[in-house]
Amino acid sequence: MDVPLIQSESFMNDREPILVVAGIILRADSILICQRHRADAYGMQWEFPGGKVEPEEKLPDALRRELKEELAIQVEVGKEVFRLRHHYPDRFVEVIFFSIANFVGEVRNQVFEAVKWAPRSSLPQYNFLEADRDLVNRLAKGELV
Repeated sequence: MDVPLIQSESFMNDREPILVVAGIILRADSILICQRHRADAYGMQWEFPGGKVEPEEKLPDALRRELKEELAIQVEVGKEVFRLRHHYPDRFVEVIFFSIANFVGEVRNQVFEAVKWAPRSSLPQYNFLEADRDLVNRLAKGELV
């Protein structure tokens, strides 16, 4: 299955995007969501955990590293489920989302303002980052993962 690449209309420029990976972590019918720290750019908005890919780093390795740093868990990275490009006023990103069905350890918030297991259907009620909103709506409807 080809994963659709969603691009915002405003991204058109010649800069290379910042490559980011994120995990859709499932537990029953809930998905782990994270609120950006109030001091961060786009503070207090919700997102899926993950982060920037280091040079020469493979995408699954980057996601494993980020989730260990952010949530103190070791994960089994599943399939790619969504990919997008988005231009924020201060950055251009390409985000690749992977499903995470299995992890080891207790989720421990190490960098966020808050973390929460949210029922899939409730996701649109949270103030997610602009780039994530199409994915959020698709997840809430059960179209993905």
